[in-house]
Amino acid sequence: MDSIIEGFLKAFSLIYNLNQELLGIIFLSLKVSGIALIISSIIGVPAGTIIGLRKFPGRGFIISLLNTFMGLPPVVVGLFVYLLLSRSGPLGFMGLLYTPSAMIAAQTILALPIVASLCHSAIVTVDPIIGQAAITLGATPYQKAITIINEARYGILSGIIAGFGRVMAEVGAILIVGGNIAGYTRVMTTTIALETDKGNFELALALGIILLTLSLIINVVLHLFQKKGMISE
Repeated sequence: MDSIIEGFLKAFSLIYNLNQELLGIIFLSLKVSGIALIISSIIGVPAGTIIGLRKFPGRGFIISLLNTFMGLPPVVVGLFVYLLLSRSGPLGFMGLLYTPSAMIAAQTILALPIVASLCHSAIVTVDPIIGQAAITLGATPYQKAITIINEARYGILSGIIAGFGRVMAEVGAILIVGGNIAGYTRVMTTTIALETDKGNFELALALGIILLTLSLIINVVLHLFQKKGMISE
């Protein structure tokens, strides 16, 4: 029991003293996950919006595919990206394996279906009367789409935040494609796994506390957006 208490005290000391190794790992985690989220949002939000607003052949299949990919096993994504970026792979010439870029690619693949699918769900749950009212008032198809997107904004933001929560907690895929290289590709989740195996519980606990705090913040923000969305309805 004393060793556990001592471990937590040392962990809080690392956080309080702004340990440089700790800060470097946190910064890299936020950088990799943030870039992956931006890329997945740039692709996923328009894709989810188009799927939600338009009817076209194969739409049902794409929706089913997105819903399936929301539960993609991270290690499978990691293996897929590894094979693409390995020396014998089609993109091996780029030399991206075991770099932050490879980690960003893996996290983007994990976040994209979540962002696109939840964005689509937010669009289709908007009351059809709103679109009909916009047309009645003389709105163009583009203006009607903007009106619907505006009504679904909280749901869309919730999808983006959910995507961020997914990539921040990821370990399997980025461990495979990043290699967990100290000072280069070592992020919070992979460091926790490594330091726990080594018995260095102070750093692992400190990062665990930071990660839990970030998860709490993400969930609180997500709840607030969902609450605002329900109120606006």
